[in-house]
This record gives sequence, C-alpha cells and structure tokens, in this order.
Amino acid sequence: MIKNLQIFILFLALPILSYSQKVNTINWLNFEQLEDSLARKPKKTFIYFYADWCVYCKKMEQNAFKNAEIIEKLNSDFYAVKMNAESTDTINFEGQKFYNQQAESMRNGIHQIPLLLASRENFEFSLPVILILDEKFRVKNREFEYLTTKKMMELISIH
Repeated sequence: MIKNLQIFILFLALPILSYSQKVNTINWLNFEQLEDSLARKPKKTFIYFYADWCVYCKKMEQNAFKNAEIIEKLNSDFYAVKMNAESTDTINFEGQKFYNQQAESMRNGIHQIPLLLASRENFEFSLPVILILDEKFRVKNREFEYLTTKKMMELISIH
C-alpha cells in the first residue's frame, strides 16, 4: 500500500518537475520552426550563432543563457533561434534551401545562413554572434562578442 502511494505521489510530482525545468530554459527554435512561428504571429527574433569549439559561446551558455531574467525575457518577447554556425544540415527557409557550402572543401566550414546574416565587411567571420531582428525580420542589432549577463539583459531590454 505504501509503495503504491509513493508511486502515485511520484506521478503527481512529475508534471510539476517537468514544468519547472521548461521555465528554466530558453525555448530555442530552429529556422524551420521560426518560419512557422513568424507566419502565425510576428514577433521579435533573437538569433544566436555558436560553434562547439567556441569558448566564449560556452561561457555565455553557462552564464547569461542560464539567468532566469534573461530566460523569461527571451521566452516572452522573442522567438529565440540557436544555430551551430558549422552545421551541415540543409535548412529550408522562406522558400530557399541553405546549406554549408564551405564544408565541401574545408574543415569547420560556416553554414550559408550565418554567413548571410552575420558577416561583416573587412572582418573575418567570428563567434559568438547575436542578432536582434524586429517583427518584420529586419536586423536591429548585431553583436560579435561575448556578452556578460548584464550586457545581454541590456541588449534584449532595449529591443
């Protein structure tokens, strides 16, 4: 009887535990999900390009992207997209196919989407990159450096 009661209590607690975990993470989307979301309801977009080897990217993920205020602000005010800039996936977005053309001829090639959105004239592509776009998908801000939790909050609060 006691064992059945413990199992029953565990099943009651699981939805609460899983809900609290979802609230503590950013609802990251991919570009296909973003396109569907923007079609249903226009909203500001936060795009984060990273690579597995990027030390500053990892540091932001451990600090700024774990901050409860930043998580809440991103989840409520933005569609948040996270993409590995070296991905070799083919992505269909706005009727076009994008892929990592550089990966055909070089190691650690950069995917077409980050190259289109985050390249700068006279600068080599670098990570991390954060883009803020308005409801019409126009770029409002581009950051090409590590952002502290404070700077990240300032960035998303002004947009």
